[in-house]
Amino acid sequence: MIVVAGPRQIGKSTLVRQALAGRPSSFEAADQSASPQPGRLNEDAAAVQWEPGAKANARWLVDQWTRARAKARSLPPGQYHTLALDEIQKIPRWSEVVKGLWDADRAEQLPLHVVLLGSSPWLMQRGLTESLAGRYEPLRMSHWTYGEMQDAFDFSLDEYIYFGGYPGAASLIRDETRWRQYVREALIRPNIENDILQMTRVDKPALLKNLFELGCGAYSGQLVALTKLLGQLQDAGNTVTLAHYLELLSQAGLLTGLQKYAGQELRKRASAPKFNAHNTALISAQARYTFDQGRRDRTYWGRLVESAVGAHLINNKPDNTTLHYWRESPNEVDFVLAAGDRLLAIEVKSGDDYAAPQGLRLFADQFKNVKPLVIGTQGVPLAEFLLQPVEFWLS
Repeated sequence: MIVVAGPRQIGKSTLVRQALAGRPSSFEAADQSASPQPGRLNEDAAAVQWEPGAKANARWLVDQWTRARAKARSLPPGQYHTLALDEIQKIPRWSEVVKGLWDADRAEQLPLHVVLLGSSPWLMQRGLTESLAGRYEPLRMSHWTYGEMQDAFDFSLDEYIYFGGYPGAASLIRDETRWRQYVREALIRPNIENDILQMTRVDKPALLKNLFELGCGAYSGQLVALTKLLGQLQDAGNTVTLAHYLELLSQAGLLTGLQKYAGQELRKRASAPKFNAHNTALISAQARYTFDQGRRDRTYWGRLVESAVGAHLINNKPDNTTLHYWRESPNEVDFVLAAGDRLLAIEVKSGDDYAAPQGLRLFADQFKNVKPLVIGTQGVPLAEFLLQPVEFWLS
């Protein structure tokens, strides 16, 4: 099986539909009702009539699979049918059902290929590791890069920094009111209310929402101790709850809390997190600045540039790497990418004034195998950094 997973609204369904165009295939979405034609598909199973708005369940999944089997058996020798199932994680016990159906098809050598799509990475991963180990090949998608938004929508660098990498919102950037509404209602709200609150236990939903708003708003690109944050959150819980909710937001492709690089795992986990959105659109859509106003405020724009660099690293870093920051007051390194015993230390300079990055020098003195990298003023141009794959800077 092919498993396509990633955040909402980044083009997973569009990619699969385009890949299957002109081929024998079925594309079914678990978050949309299905209404099969009544009557028997074969001697073993009858079609189920699904009412509009009916919630997909294991029986719906078996029915769609049975229909695809019938189509696969009707093909000439040498051809195969592809069944694509979108939002698969919304079906209870989906991985157990898929395992049984898939294993039966393999035993029969049925010419049926299967593609599973999902936008809740943690639920997808749990099902894959528990039931489908050895039965799938993952295809992980993430937020669009600057190069992709430039090629597809002719985004300028500043437009990418402010409006981010959501393809569905690209056509709305000339009407910022509509663009903000789309990001809030079609991206942020479903991510939190559907993918997180409905798919996993959250005892304090107001706390999770407030954490996201603060992390992507007032504290984007900043280090904030969770104990300090508790005093500013409604319906506050404790630091353990906050850390858990921050991990849920990260797995949903929304907001990450980077940990300090210290060379020791215990010290990393004990550090204050540095908030970074996975897509700068999540920051801009909640900000009081318009595009033009944001560019004129050097402090705000600098934070947005740093967040864009962090998002690029979070979304595109190789699987065998980890991303951190480093700080020993008053010196700081914006991002530290660890790849085995190699370290890439990154400082982002977005202003016109240049000051030698003391943090990079001190970090290199303290740790071995460090490659320093300045992005922006008197360093690698920001556009060049964003246009290259992350592994390029590790070499």
